[in-house]
Amino acid sequence: MASRALNDEEVLSEMNKMVAFIKQEALEKAREIRVKADEEFAIEKARLVKQEQQAIDAQYEKKRKGAEVAQKIAQSTITNKSRLKLLHKREEVLQEIFTAVREPKVPICESGSRYEQFLESILTEAYLQILEPKVVIFSRKSDVDVVKQAATSAKRSYKEISGRDIEFEVQGTIADDSSQGGVKLVSGTGRITLDNTMEERLRLLEDKMLPEIRRDLFGKNPNRKFYT
Repeated sequence: MASRALNDEEVLSEMNKMVAFIKQEALEKAREIRVKADEEFAIEKARLVKQEQQAIDAQYEKKRKGAEVAQKIAQSTITNKSRLKLLHKREEVLQEIFTAVREPKVPICESGSRYEQFLESILTEAYLQILEPKVVIFSRKSDVDVVKQAATSAKRSYKEISGRDIEFEVQGTIADDSSQGGVKLVSGTGRITLDNTMEERLRLLEDKMLPEIRRDLFGKNPNRKFYT
């Protein structure tokens, strides 16, 4: 059976159906595009928010660490200043002690027989260190007589201990106002010199006793691991 040609109404109807179908397809496609765009927007938004949050967290962490470092530096500075003040005060106390020893109210040179015994002791010690037949003894000008007496007694002690004889000469060349007593000795050959003045003996004693004095006054140093 041969198909007949569509009349105008039928053509218009078919065209309307085709337009409606195309429109429906376009709407669905637009809906898909919108949904996909919304999803991509949400993803990009979440990414940007997370990125900014990480940047803020990193900035906060940097500032926090900077604040911690600044606080530690401040605490260290305060601690160091306090430690330096303490060390300075301790040094003042030590110097006060040494000054009291160096400048006693009654110097040993004014103690009479006690001073002569002291001289005899240090001269005997010096003779035994030098071990030569002759020495020159230098003393304060005002001590020449007492030094001669002490040197004679020390000569006898030296003979008893070593079995040797020794000759001495006393010269009062040390100014009274420059020393609190004691003597200096030079061997006859001039090769050996011993300083047994009060000032030198006190200086050596200060050096030797300083660690012990520090420990007795201020306790053991917690930062020191070894003691001799």
